[in-house]
Amino acid sequence: QVQLVESGGGLVQAGGSLRLSCAVSGRTLSGNTMGWFRQAPGKEREFVAAIKWSVVSTYYSDSVKGRFTISRDNAKNTVYLQMNNLKPEDTAVYYCALHQTPFLRVPDTNPTNFNSWGQGTQVTVSS
Repeated sequence: QVQLVESGGGLVQAGGSLRLSCAVSGRTLSGNTMGWFRQAPGKEREFVAAIKWSVVSTYYSDSVKGRFTISRDNAKNTVYLQMNNLKPEDTAVYYCALHQTPFLRVPDTNPTNFNSWGQGTQVTVSS
């Protein structure tokens, strides 16, 4: 059974940085696209970033492009989200997720196509 565990959330002032980690157990990551999503109170879950199995291919939502960086360490079965220049509107619960299709060759930001999820980690950015 696949388990995803996020960590690294917290409270930070606007302009600050946080690094989220997602440790995966139960299977190897090497063939799967991994994604980060977030959900703010009263809002739908939205795509943040994803990294394909080939590692060199990443994609981001427009709202975080240039500020967030997704990376992965397949040897450690861990995915990271480096978040810089944080804004109050980045406040949300952040989730990592594993895509259902191995060796995916096209970008996919649809959360319904990610079939394994972590429990989430809270990120709060104060103004």
